[in-house]
Amino acid sequence: MPGLIAFVVVTVVHLFGQASAPGGALTDITQVLIVPALAWVLLAGTPTPKSRLVRLVLAALVLSWLGDSLPRLTPDGSEIGFYLMVVPFLLAQFAYIAAFLPFASRSVVRDIPILTVYVLIWLVVLAIFTIGGGGIVASVVYGSAVVAMAVLATGIDLVAGIGGALFVVSDALVGMHAFLQVDLPLHGLWVMLTYALAQVFIVLAVARRDRLDADEPAAEHRPDLHPQV
Repeated sequence: MPGLIAFVVVTVVHLFGQASAPGGALTDITQVLIVPALAWVLLAGTPTPKSRLVRLVLAALVLSWLGDSLPRLTPDGSEIGFYLMVVPFLLAQFAYIAAFLPFASRSVVRDIPILTVYVLIWLVVLAIFTIGGGGIVASVVYGSAVVAMAVLATGIDLVAGIGGALFVVSDALVGMHAFLQVDLPLHGLWVMLTYALAQVFIVLAVARRDRLDADEPAAEHRPDLHPQV
């Protein structure tokens, strides 16, 4: 699959840049190419016409790309640059939530022990965003959106659920840097590794789910699958 190969190449080069020269031209250029490669994967890997699920996930990818790209038009570390990142990603979470909501009955929503883990994760995310000086309303809205997305992603399948969880981890690492001024060794590498894996897991899971759902009506009309008795 050419799109997936492009994603792997761009991501590996980007992660190399994060490890060797964070903030350099290589990391800037490759970061804005990661999501377009994933959109290519989703477009090429799903039947036409595109389903509601695919269209909404494509919208989430476009918004994610804006969150990756727009801050580069502003000075490094500026407040407006931060909001040009956060707002598109918040809208991307809403698009993912809308995409995954029809699959809620298959998710962990009714599994109280697992849901409790997500609630605890939500509290940790809120703590990171608010203790470090983030606005309480903005923190509740964004933290709730990303954790709700992660919960609903489990309704697609396990791979999407892992992708959603990794998205929470990536955003928590961003919050640690932005609000707590706490960085891990090679912090940018871990942010982008978890982000890239989150997005590709979600895209691959959605493409698989969409193909399965598209095949189900066709299977119902195949006489060889329903022999007469």
